[in-house]
Amino acid sequence: MTEKPKPAKPLPDHLHLDTLAVRAAVDKSQYGENSEALYLTSSFVQPDAETAARRFAGEEEGYIYSRFTNPTVTSMEQRLAQLEGTEACMGTSSGMSAILLLCMGLLKAGDHVICSQSVFGSTIRLIAGEFGKFGVQSTFVSQTDVAHWRAAVQPNTRLLFAETPTNPLTDVCDIEALSKVAHAAGALLAVDNCFCTPALQQPAKLGADLIIHSGTKYLDGQGRVIAGALCTTQKMIDEKFMPVMRSAGMTLSAFNAWVVLKGMETLSIRMKAQSESALALATWLQAQPQVARVYYPGLESHPQHALAMRQQSGLGGAVVSFDVKAADPVQAHKNAFHVIDCTQVCSITANLGDTKTTITHPASTSHGRISEAQRQAAGIGQGLVRVAVGLENIEDLKADLDRGLCGLDT
Repeated sequence: MTEKPKPAKPLPDHLHLDTLAVRAAVDKSQYGENSEALYLTSSFVQPDAETAARRFAGEEEGYIYSRFTNPTVTSMEQRLAQLEGTEACMGTSSGMSAILLLCMGLLKAGDHVICSQSVFGSTIRLIAGEFGKFGVQSTFVSQTDVAHWRAAVQPNTRLLFAETPTNPLTDVCDIEALSKVAHAAGALLAVDNCFCTPALQQPAKLGADLIIHSGTKYLDGQGRVIAGALCTTQKMIDEKFMPVMRSAGMTLSAFNAWVVLKGMETLSIRMKAQSESALALATWLQAQPQVARVYYPGLESHPQHALAMRQQSGLGGAVVSFDVKAADPVQAHKNAFHVIDCTQVCSITANLGDTKTTITHPASTSHGRISEAQRQAAGIGQGLVRVAVGLENIEDLKADLDRGLCGLDT
């Protein structure tokens, strides 16, 4: 039996993000392993009854039950918190469960939420529909007009919620300006950072109080697992979210946490490479006669281009959406489906953040469950196609889309 090694040396302060993505939260080694351990267990054995009692009462730190305490999940949480520049993080079973945890921890009947009208369709349904049933009021406003957010503030406003860039039209909100609106109202600002990840954007540095992630997307990066996370202060985790997690169990599995941990090691290089390819594809799409409009923050034609470049480390991200030309909505729907169905390289799926390029029709998939009026308010038409650019050769992606664009009835 070899001697148990000494604890790993602590990392120096002020490391760069790329180094933290590989090295953060690897100091819990028991046997000197260079890769993070995977703890596949439902419960943890306690040394004695008194210790068990103290740990269950929260009087002593220690792992108890994997519904809310697991070392592998803790490693993922610590790494993501360091990348986002927050004190703490709580892993969840999905991105939507992170938003559910957010709302359950912060809101009660009679509270008011201001939300961008351009967020993911399931987010709209959760806030307006599910929490509306329990007496939480909500107002949906323009993603980009700070005056609309300010005008929507009520005495009972407790939370402002935005995702930036938005899915699928890549609208960019001014995080710093919205944080000032929220704080002036005594409310909190939550930002869904799924599209950018901390590799491009750190909302906490711009004043956001809470950062939401779907780890399913770029944090994993290879379409393997479902995961989510909520990043904020340690006090808020302890007082607002841990009691909900412990009782309700929006639990991130240890295996999924381990996969996301490994995914984060290559996060920065993937985001940079995929952003570069997305810009090249968006530029090419702008020049195609069958395309009416391209939505991509990296293009100078994007309404919030300058803001996006300031907030997103000079990169536009990896999601490009475009409207195909058509005489009417019926023809637009037909043309969009034709472009999608003609692809041979792109994967037809509503997921994004994969190394494989994905393509979808938002009006009938990601935003298919919201009303037509809500889709129109968000600017999502029948001719809209969303492409989440992966790591394939850019010329192959252009050729794949060109198969469907050529010969469209416009």
